[in-house]
Amino acid sequence: MMNGLIAPWTLAQAGMLGINRRNRKYIGQYNPRSLFPLVDDKRKTRTTLSEAGIPMADLIGVIDEQSQVKRIADLVDGHQGFAIKPAKGSGGKGILIITHKDGEHWVKASGAHISRQDLVRHVSNILSGLYSLGGAADVALVESLIHQAPHFNDYTVEGVPDIRVIVCRGYPVMAMVRLSTHASDGKANLHQGAVGVGIDIATGVALAAVQHGQPLSHHPDTNKPLGALTIPDWEALLVMAARCYDVTGLGYLGIDIVVDRDCGPLLLELNARPGLAIQLANNAGLLPRLRRLDALSAADTRLTPEARVARSREWFADQSVFDQAIQTRV
Repeated sequence: MMNGLIAPWTLAQAGMLGINRRNRKYIGQYNPRSLFPLVDDKRKTRTTLSEAGIPMADLIGVIDEQSQVKRIADLVDGHQGFAIKPAKGSGGKGILIITHKDGEHWVKASGAHISRQDLVRHVSNILSGLYSLGGAADVALVESLIHQAPHFNDYTVEGVPDIRVIVCRGYPVMAMVRLSTHASDGKANLHQGAVGVGIDIATGVALAAVQHGQPLSHHPDTNKPLGALTIPDWEALLVMAARCYDVTGLGYLGIDIVVDRDCGPLLLELNARPGLAIQLANNAGLLPRLRRLDALSAADTRLTPEARVARSREWFADQSVFDQAIQTRV
């Protein structure tokens, strides 16, 4: 430790993947740039994955011109809840989740009321590129509301949790669930204050948890013990993540999945440049696992998604005890 920071060689010894190696070795080697539009544009992602039969939230409609913005209220008429997303947004920016309507206003999960004018303004901002990568002109996707599986009751506040799975060469490598908080305004985004809980690839049970990079044992708002968390439909969720490799051709991906109350696992979005905080949530480094996959033959990557998942669950099983893991940081 130096000046309260962890020395680079200590991180290396712990197998932590850094941003430079991630960019050069894994994104640069396994993700052809020609395929990036498949994941950088959520509309293209929807089209590609829907054609492959991977389940996603229903699409209510698309607003792609400023002249159409005022029809947003008509588009969502009859839908008690819905989500509006920028097709080219990142980091959860610009996503508006509405749970129901109260008279002339729509209501967010936080209880805040949104007027018709607010809704129109938000969609207009999306189209102008306010939330898109590089400020490029964008389109607004309107999707049906995802209903939280009862399994997550008391583990999240004002929003539905999502599960991030890192997949390399078709093999699930590491996973975490992101739990929304009051601080994150109901969004499952770690940078905005959500809780990240590392999940054992073999079993779907919690390993460790962090908020703002600091370990914690209970949800900050509900006081629910995070060590008791287990992800439902775990095998099906991992197989879905593994299939995304076959569908997109991208060899290093972050796959975000939600578990719907009625439909089970649904794909939320893909990320060709997944972040590194998943290592903190798992109290473990990615490098030892990735190096094992680097050594695989081409034939190994052509196995069925089910076979690859079975291997991952065997290779990357973590026997850590939650209460010990949250006290032992790299």
